[in-house]
Amino acid sequence: MSEKKNEMTFEQAISSLEALVKTLESGELPLEDAMRQYEQGVKLAAYCSKKLNEAKLKIEELKQPHDEAGV
Repeated sequence: MSEKKNEMTFEQAISSLEALVKTLESGELPLEDAMRQYEQGVKLAAYCSKKLNEAKLKIEELKQPHDEAGV
């Protein structure tokens, strides 16, 4: 099955997260905007963590001997 076309890549999510952090660290946003940005950052961080865990599991799966992997 193919991946969703509209799903953000890990690299896009990291880039967006880095931009959000830079904006928040500037301290120039009104509180309401900063809270929205922070919430979005938490979601992006969770997404990145999920993608990293998926990659780690895939690597571990690929490292298994062929007889254990069902090949």
